Amino acid sequence: MSSDVEVLQDTPEIDPAKYGRVGRLYHGLTKVDFVGRRRVWFSISIVIIVVGMASLGVRGFNLGIDFKGGSSWEVLAPNTTVASVTSAVSKAGLTNFNIEKLGSDTYQVTANINSLSPSQQGTETTNVVNALAKVAHVRPYQVSTSNVGPTWGSQITSKAVEALIVFFVAVVAYISMRFEPKMAAAAFIAMVHDLLVTVGVYSVFGFQITPNTVIAILTILGYSLYDTVVVFDRVRDNTNGVLKGGDLTYSDMVNLSMNQTLARSINTSLVAILPVLAVLLIGADLLGATTLQDYGLALFVGLMSGAYSSIFIASPLLAWMKEREPRYRELASRVLARGDRRVLTATTAARLGAQPVASNTRRSRAGSTPRTIEARARKPKRR
Repeated sequence: MSSDVEVLQDTPEIDPAKYGRVGRLYHGLTKVDFVGRRRVWFSISIVIIVVGMASLGVRGFNLGIDFKGGSSWEVLAPNTTVASVTSAVSKAGLTNFNIEKLGSDTYQVTANINSLSPSQQGTETTNVVNALAKVAHVRPYQVSTSNVGPTWGSQITSKAVEALIVFFVAVVAYISMRFEPKMAAAAFIAMVHDLLVTVGVYSVFGFQITPNTVIAILTILGYSLYDTVVVFDRVRDNTNGVLKGGDLTYSDMVNLSMNQTLARSINTSLVAILPVLAVLLIGADLLGATTLQDYGLALFVGLMSGAYSSIFIASPLLAWMKEREPRYRELASRVLARGDRRVLTATTAARLGAQPVASNTRRSRAGSTPRTIEARARKPKRR
């Protein structure tokens, strides 16, 4: 018997019934139909994105003073409420302001008073500082004040947009070299999906956008691309392996690839999300490290979206695009005409795809297909 069949015989078949749900997940034995339910996944994303874009058109962004310019006052007030701070600032004559509670005891008041004359700005700042000092029962010098001019804010906005454009150009160049056009397009669309979901969530819930938010968005877009690349590498390996046997459609092969990498995708997402939750819940809320809040919040929203898109958007979208190619439409017609579509386990996939060169050589010598090789591998050796 030839060496390639001997290799197949040494690969024992795993019985899925021996494992529970978690065991099947970590052995690549799940049978989730990701591609077949793509309309559900796409509909969920479309609804979220449409709601976010509608909110963006109506409400816009809650930009921090670094982007729009203005003044900010912060005070540590353990025995104060947002209502008390609002009342005190209003009596001081400040209008169109925002109040945010940072951490457990720190309050931040922001307002754009750049339209006032320099003398009026000085008077308004003094009134707000005195009002906050009174309500917090502290000295006026304990109220911190910062000012950002409109020119500085516009420069920060321009730099953020430039950084995003440069990032997208670099990503397009990378995935264009690494993947075929349809894979690159699916990866890019999944990344844009994460960007739209993140900015939509920020608009709907009114989260403040700061330079830390921009940095976090660039970080999560890179993470999303990484997770998609991991899945697509498996898809590409199976395309060169199990798909050549003619037993699976392209969508079936994508489903197989997704189930094989599902445990890794989940673990990667959890490993990234849990530290971010620790930053938000412990660092920002309990310890009062408010500088981490904007960064951690954007990371959390983006990582959740990235985990979703890499599993439910990128690969089903790739399958939909590839199934429109004539060769894969013809393959699907042949498989459906036979009426014996197979659901491969991880070990069967390994048998069909582990040594494509050896299998192809054997098929050319003896006219065998991967299915006949698998059948021969299951026969016991004669003693």
